[in-house]
Amino acid sequence: MRRAIYPGSFDPVTFGHIDMIERSAKIVDELVVAILINSAKNPLFSVKERVSMLEEITCHIPNIRITSFDGLLIDYAKEVDASIVVRGLRAVTDFEYELQIAQTNRIINSDIDTMFLTTSLEYAYLSSTIVKEVASYGGDISHFVPEQLIDRIYAKYS
Repeated sequence: MRRAIYPGSFDPVTFGHIDMIERSAKIVDELVVAILINSAKNPLFSVKERVSMLEEITCHIPNIRITSFDGLLIDYAKEVDASIVVRGLRAVTDFEYELQIAQTNRIINSDIDTMFLTTSLEYAYLSSTIVKEVASYGGDISHFVPEQLIDRIYAKYS
């Protein structure tokens, strides 16, 4: 069984994330979408809220599992028996950073490979940071996130 892990903060989940999840799920037998618990960041949504939102948004995809983790991704990938790490690339600058991480992970555990997918052009500009900034000023985020998340995002800024 080919199991992959797609890690991220997903704070909040965007159409770009969903595109990566749907495309990755078609390539592997099981996709573990793993929310990183990063104590250095101050997230907009709790881990529990992000898990819930991802479960709601991806319920139409039969071969995915939503989890959370802290610590090194490569250790968690081994824990869930994933042999592939999926990473999305929006621009050349993403590649340089992601390549360093992939090479480091490969040295730590040579049984786990990184698979890079380029972001669909329609989402190449999109990030959770952009969504949060637009939402914080009351701007229209309907082009960035699923409709059922919009009110939850705006509520964080009221």
